[in-house]
Amino acid sequence: MAHTPLTPEAASAAAIQPRAWAVTRRQHLIFSLATVLYWMTLYIYVPILTPFLQDRGLSMGWIGLIVGSYGLTQLAIRFPLGIYSDRMRRRKPFLIAGILAGLVSCALFTLGGSWGAPLAGRLVAGICASAWVPFTVLYASYFRPDQSTHAMGNLSFLTVIGQLAGMCASGWLAEAGGWNTAFLAGIAIAAAGTAAALWIHESPAPAANAASAVRLSWSTVGRSRLLLLVSLLSLLAHCILFITMFGFTPLRAVELGASESQLTLLVIAFMVPHAALSLSTGRWLAPRFGSRAVIAAGFLLSAACTAAIPYSPSLPWLLVTQAFNGAAQALYLPLLLGLAIRDTPSAERATAMGFYQSVYSIGMFAGPYLAGWLNDAGGLKAGFLFGAAIGVVSAALAWLRAPREG
Repeated sequence: MAHTPLTPEAASAAAIQPRAWAVTRRQHLIFSLATVLYWMTLYIYVPILTPFLQDRGLSMGWIGLIVGSYGLTQLAIRFPLGIYSDRMRRRKPFLIAGILAGLVSCALFTLGGSWGAPLAGRLVAGICASAWVPFTVLYASYFRPDQSTHAMGNLSFLTVIGQLAGMCASGWLAEAGGWNTAFLAGIAIAAAGTAAALWIHESPAPAANAASAVRLSWSTVGRSRLLLLVSLLSLLAHCILFITMFGFTPLRAVELGASESQLTLLVIAFMVPHAALSLSTGRWLAPRFGSRAVIAAGFLLSAACTAAIPYSPSLPWLLVTQAFNGAAQALYLPLLLGLAIRDTPSAERATAMGFYQSVYSIGMFAGPYLAGWLNDAGGLKAGFLFGAAIGVVSAALAWLRAPREG
C-alpha cells in the first residue's frame, strides 16, 4: 500500500528519528494494556459523576465547576510537561507518575464532604490526564513519522476501549455497591495500570542540543499554523464533549428515568460507534475525502446531535442521539490529534503535543463551566444548545481555515 509523501518537515523528522518503530508485538501489547487501564482509571466514574455531585446537593454551577476543573490542571501542566519531557528525552517515567495520580484521584472521591474532596479528586485527575502528552509521543515513536495519523487512530481506538470499559462498569458498580464502589474499583485498576507501565518499552532518544532546546520548542509552536489551528479546533471539540457525554448528558438520561445501571446503555451507545469509526477515520476516510471535509462534517453532525439531546422524548431516543454523536466525534478527534504532530521533528514532539493538549484543556473546563451556569439559568436545554452552537462555529472554522490536503 502506498504511503502519503512526506512534507519537508516530516522528512527532517524521519532523518533524526531512530528506528524506534522496530518494536515487537509483545511491546505493542504491553503498551496497549497500559493505555486501556490508564483510561479506565480516568473514566471509571465519569457516567455517575454529575448524578453523584447532584446527590451531594450541589447546584448546576458547582457541578460544572467541578467537572471542568479537570481541565484546569491540564492547562497548567501539559505544556511545561511536554517541554521537560523533550529536555529529558524520556517519556516512560511520566506515564507511571500519571497513572499513580489517577489512583490518588479515585481515593480522594471516597472521602466525605459536599464539594472539597470531589474538587480535589477532579483536580488530581487532571494531573493523571496530563500524562497523555508522553503517552501519545511514546506511542508515535513506535511508527514511522509519516504514519503519525495512522498511529493516532490506533491510539484513539485504545483510548475509547479503556473509556468504554471503565464507563460501562461505572453504573453497574454504583448500583450494586453505592457510589464509592466505582471509585474503589478505580484504585485497583490504577494499581494494575502502574504495574503494566513498568514494562513499557522505550527506545533510547536521539541526543538533543540542550542550548537550543527551548528556542526550538517555542519556535515550533509559534511558526506552525497547523498546530495552532488544530489546537483551537480541539479546544472547541472538547467543549462539546465535556458538555455532553462527559458532562450533562447523564443528567438528561436521569431526567428521562434512567437508573445508575442504565447509564451503561448511554455509554455503549456513544462509545461503540466512536471506537469503530476511530480506526477508519485516519486510514480510509481522510485519505479519500480529505481531512478538512471529514473534520467539518464531523462537527456539523455533532452540532445536530447535541441540539437534539434536550428534545429527546425518551431514553431510547436519547441513545440514538448519542450513537450519532459518538460517530461524529470520531470523525475529527483522531485527525486533530495526528495533525498536531504530523510535521514536527521527533525531538520536539512532546512540546508540540503538550501545547496542543494544554490548549484543548481550556475546552474541558470552559465547556462544562459555562454550560453549568447556563443550565442554572435556563435548564439543561440551554447548555446543550450552547454546545450545538460551538459545533457549527467549529465546522465553519475547519472548512475555511484547515489545509485542503488530506
